[in-house]
Amino acid sequence: MRLLFVGDVVGASGCGFLAQELPRLKRELGVDLAVVNGENSAKGNGISEQSLRSLTACGADAVTTGNHCFSRRDSVGIFDRYDHLIRPANYPDGVIGKGVCLLDMGRAKVAVVNIMGTAFMEALANPFETADRILSQLDTPNVFVDFHAEATSEKKALGHYLTGRVTAVLGTHTHVQTADEAILGEHTAYITDAGMTGPELSVLGVDIKAAVNKQRFKTPVTFTESTNPCFLCAVLVDFDEKLGKATKIQRIIKR
Repeated sequence: MRLLFVGDVVGASGCGFLAQELPRLKRELGVDLAVVNGENSAKGNGISEQSLRSLTACGADAVTTGNHCFSRRDSVGIFDRYDHLIRPANYPDGVIGKGVCLLDMGRAKVAVVNIMGTAFMEALANPFETADRILSQLDTPNVFVDFHAEATSEKKALGHYLTGRVTAVLGTHTHVQTADEAILGEHTAYITDAGMTGPELSVLGVDIKAAVNKQRFKTPVTFTESTNPCFLCAVLVDFDEKLGKATKIQRIIKR
């Protein structure tokens, strides 16, 4: 089988570009299922019902999030209304939503897991222990982990920790696609960050001037979405659905 994982979609322009490109990519590449990180898909950041519907309408089978999952007041309720939308699994018990989406593809079940790092991030539950707990409960070998984390070292460590136990560990959050894609232990596809989908000439999707002024002057600024042309960053993973074993990982950039 073949899974396409799309890096953080940013704002209205990112959603629009995804709608333009994802259906065509799925056809051209023979994609069986698509997973999209949508935690910045709403205006400003976070995810809204409108942006979730946009991601779903263009072909996302599961939508992952991250540290901005609850940054919008109007987004909290949607996590219990849509089974294919997940938030980091290491939030405390009792938090709305879930951290795992199980997709029944007919000939195989695929689990999509969302976990957030804790280095330079919020003090959530230990991501390694969270992964152990989730894996003990799953009944499919096909497990794809969106690890939403800041530190490269933490991402690398979790990738090696889960080698041979999951199909893929795919990093998100930093919005810059890394060139370290690999099959770890001849089993687990890995990349430190899948990149972003949104305005390419920007600072993580934000208007350049505002982002520069924030860093230069250290004073409050109003961030707006860049109006420059978009690109799409993703990774394509081929895997043996009987064994849950990745056989190939390929970086994709579509302009």
